[in-house]
Amino acid sequence: MLRTRHVTIIGSVLVMVFVGSLQFQRPVQSALGNFLVVRDKITEADIIHVIAGPDEQTDYAIRLYQQGFGKKIFLTGGWCRWHNFYHGQHGRERALKAGIPLEAIATDDSPVTSTYTEVVRLREFMTGSQTPIRSVIVVSDPYHMRRARWTYRLVLGDSVKLLMAPVPFELSPYRHEWWTDKESRKMVRHEYSKILYYYLRYRLSWGPLKDWLASLDRD
Repeated sequence: MLRTRHVTIIGSVLVMVFVGSLQFQRPVQSALGNFLVVRDKITEADIIHVIAGPDEQTDYAIRLYQQGFGKKIFLTGGWCRWHNFYHGQHGRERALKAGIPLEAIATDDSPVTSTYTEVVRLREFMTGSQTPIRSVIVVSDPYHMRRARWTYRLVLGDSVKLLMAPVPFELSPYRHEWWTDKESRKMVRHEYSKILYYYLRYRLSWGPLKDWLASLDRD
């Protein structure tokens, strides 16, 4: 009898602990995802930079341009071995079909290995531009934005105004409740590992370690 009571008590405690963990799990999961999503209030900028990715990113940049938020769309990414096209060229064709004037589209399909090198391509374009570029709207997927902002600041410095414009979740292949979707879970895990990698790669590494980390550059 006593043993049965003890088992009942232990079972009840375990159930309470399990239920309590579920109550705390969702807020923690939400916080982990929300930390990665950086979304600014968008105002007019000199250029909209589309980081290579799904067509939804180009489509969202097109929408922002059509709403008057950008004077030009700049597309980078180089050759995509998964889709067999150049990101810049593909995005330009998509923008032209949407009615964007050719003179409002710029591309750079030089090879890139990472977000960092895409921002370097943007910096090169800005340097060579006859019209000063002092503000940039950055378009990418939602969970990429924390690392993207850090990278843009590192490459462009503080003198350029950055406006982070992640693709809205309703238009994105990723879910706000990332833990309920396989691809979203993969993306969130990927971003946290890449944030750590970027900090080591571009802030703390030197010598052979820096060379080794550079050999791992991708995305």
